[in-house]
Amino acid sequence: KHDDDGCEWKIMKPEIFATIMDFFNSGLPIINADVETLGATEIYDDDDDTVAMIKELLDTRIRPTVQEDGGDIVYMGFDDGVVKLKMQGSCTSCPSSIVTLKNGVQNMLQFYIPEVVAVEQIFDAADDMQVNELKKLEEKLKKEDD
Repeated sequence: KHDDDGCEWKIMKPEIFATIMDFFNSGLPIINADVETLGATEIYDDDDDTVAMIKELLDTRIRPTVQEDGGDIVYMGFDDGVVKLKMQGSCTSCPSSIVTLKNGVQNMLQFYIPEVVAVEQIFDAADDMQVNELKKLEEKLKKEDD
């Protein structure tokens, strides 16, 4: 029991269990087969050998490990020895994502692909918006505490 909430697990558990069982009994698919899978690491005919190897390693070795922690890595490009990747899911807000990128991903890619010089994290407008909104929320919470 968490004192602030006033809710007890033994009260919530039957409701949660019933909701889950109702879903399973509904016959609806657990996984939607119509959802498009991420094609960022799909190997195309015009990809050179280095890019194909990078995408293959991302798909077979790196992404499954990152996905176990609720994140994902999207291939964004390869220029002058630098692999450009976008972190998604729990990886976007994880403080150790840069360590994961540099120590884990970069080391593995450099081990198998000598052409890889570095790995760089790419941020887009959605990432910037998320950071700005979180800052606003933190400021609002600070004002409420004061």
